[in-house]
Amino acid sequence: MTPAARVAAASMVLDQIASGLPAEVALTHWARGARFAGSKDRAAIRDHVFDALRCRRSYACLGGGSDGRGLMLGLVRAQGLDATQIFAGEGYGLAPLDAAEQAAGHVPQGADALDLPDWLMPIWQASLGENAACVAETQRHRAPVMVRVNTAKSDRAGAIAALDAEGISALPAAIADTAIILGAGARKLAQSQAYLQGLVELQDGAAQALVGLLDVPQAGRILDYCAGGGGKVLAMAPRAGKARLFAHDAQAQRLKDLPARAARADVAVEIVTDHSALAGLAPFDLVLADVPCSGSGTWRRSPEAKWLLSPDSLQALNATQDLILRQAAPLVAKGGVLAYATCSVLQQENDDRISQFLGETAGWRQVSCQHWLPGPEGDGFFLAVLRRDL
Repeated sequence: MTPAARVAAASMVLDQIASGLPAEVALTHWARGARFAGSKDRAAIRDHVFDALRCRRSYACLGGGSDGRGLMLGLVRAQGLDATQIFAGEGYGLAPLDAAEQAAGHVPQGADALDLPDWLMPIWQASLGENAACVAETQRHRAPVMVRVNTAKSDRAGAIAALDAEGISALPAAIADTAIILGAGARKLAQSQAYLQGLVELQDGAAQALVGLLDVPQAGRILDYCAGGGGKVLAMAPRAGKARLFAHDAQAQRLKDLPARAARADVAVEIVTDHSALAGLAPFDLVLADVPCSGSGTWRRSPEAKWLLSPDSLQALNATQDLILRQAAPLVAKGGVLAYATCSVLQQENDDRISQFLGETAGWRQVSCQHWLPGPEGDGFFLAVLRRDL
């Protein structure tokens, strides 16, 4: 496919997303109808689509429109490309720009330049202070591709060597001693022997750093209460000694890949889908609750979420976060730890929730608190470690 044809395909996919299709579904539908497209074409179109979703407001300003064509014109202008060559009407490319389109477009300002919803701006600024603009700018760009070395099978140097041998560029990251950043060849990871044999697992650097801060017990019981795909319970496993590992999620289907991932990593994890069964397994020495959140620390990876979030949905998330803290707390043994985590940078989901919980729940104290901002080695995360005294 030519560069112009790739832009045209991305424009079509963006219009489908605007009609209500999730990005991944829209991309899959396009790919199924475009068997002629090679892997490089599909990757380039995917990159165009996600770049436009990350920068939807600024590209709409630059392109003079918020439909797929306008967003792609904004992308072309943002990247300093020649719009007349991309919009030439040749082959499978988009039709030439008319006079109005050539004259349209302006430099984005304010929330447009930061690619944030208007309603979120005061919350964003209150949460991030002097870092507000920098973090918003970071979220406009692609996230690093990172993996975690499974220290039960290899050390970091060995994993990097194995990846390099398969043509996947890999470098150690400072954020965590298990973290590796992938470069050229990263798209080959899922078919690599390093991955298939369980030497490495996809996981963001900040998520690895978060797990690294936990005082993982060497015996007793550990519960990943909102386990999702199970990345964090798998990350705890090499440090857990003889402790039994349990994984639970309110949406049981999110756990469907965990047995295969655990088998690949040679880790034993007991999956509990029935919430009522947790009380019979309690008490737990460590409960990690990586709660549902806005995902504002990961909007580079899931940019649709930025535009779907609303004041009402944020309040609903806060209510869910408070409920999870109330449900998880009784499962913790006396002297044990409840670790509350989000992939959010919003104070309303982080420190405010801990203050709310401690203010209404006796017998708990905060041991530590850590914020990670999105950066070159990881996403935005929050961790509060609470200890049960009563």
